[in-house]
Amino acid sequence: MTILPRILLVVAAISLGISAFVPLWRIDLQAPQYPEGLVLQIKATGIGGDVDIINGLNHYIGMKTLHNEDFVEFKVLPWLIAFFAILFVVSAVINSRKWLYTSFGLFVVFGVVAMVDFWRWEYNYGHNLDPNAAIVVPGMAYQPPLIGFKQLLNFGAYSMPDLGGWLFIAAGALLLLAVIIEARRGKSKTRVPVMLMVGCCTLLLSSCGTTGPEPVLLNQDACAYCKMRIADGRLAAELSTNKGRIYKFDDLHCLFAFESEGEPGMTKHYYVSDFTGSNSLFDASNGWYVKSNTVKSAMGGNTAAFTTQEAALDFAKKNNDTVLRWADLRNSFANASTHEQ
Repeated sequence: MTILPRILLVVAAISLGISAFVPLWRIDLQAPQYPEGLVLQIKATGIGGDVDIINGLNHYIGMKTLHNEDFVEFKVLPWLIAFFAILFVVSAVINSRKWLYTSFGLFVVFGVVAMVDFWRWEYNYGHNLDPNAAIVVPGMAYQPPLIGFKQLLNFGAYSMPDLGGWLFIAAGALLLLAVIIEARRGKSKTRVPVMLMVGCCTLLLSSCGTTGPEPVLLNQDACAYCKMRIADGRLAAELSTNKGRIYKFDDLHCLFAFESEGEPGMTKHYYVSDFTGSNSLFDASNGWYVKSNTVKSAMGGNTAAFTTQEAALDFAKKNNDTVLRWADLRNSFANASTHEQ
């Protein structure tokens, strides 16, 4: 190997070593009764943060309380971190391309297994509830998001890497860079499988950050703007922010009003419900829209969304209405809001 990949291996080892002593992951909880928020921090050796308060809240909804001794991962994880840190240093000292590729491959497998285990842990705690709990909502589960935001009753849960998690990601990125550098220098027969592995890793990482619409739970989810329960799935809408948080609405009027009062540029994606198929959300920019007095929505938006132009035209012809695209629809709501003011 050249000197740069060896340096990258050592820096990756140092990053992992530091991660063993700082929080790896965090789940922030926000609710009106806790204006400063609650946080659950996950370290290599145990959980920290507002554990006692969170355990008290979990008791009311039937979730198991959190205790370090219930997780074998906290006994194994520090040793695994030490193993990979040592492996990276040894690979740099031995100065072997095969050791580099092996280190990278094992680290990718370790990362995938760790995230799967974390998801399984969240699933078990969020779904295996005490049926005799003080608060029981039929069909409701309390699994926090793996990455991003999720609304759990009146609590908003935001899950993301903490300092240690970002150091883990940095270590993986450094290894990936070292592999790319050496793969370009290697023979073609070596470069092909290595680049395939790099491509798979990149695809996996990118898919972890992908967010889409969340199903709307009728008569359970509340509109983020007017706070009314969402009762008609055909008129529901959502927006996701650049931070991965998702807000649900019972009416496009509420969506646009909510966005206008928020931070400029906060929205990343818009989703609307297909009027012909109840509670089926799709990308709003691909839709066709009809504003009509025959569509009675909760807050007077009175707009039906369709996935095809043909369906929108058929609906519009019945009442001599006009078919709009997403940009035109946004402008019409903006103009209406200006006139109201």
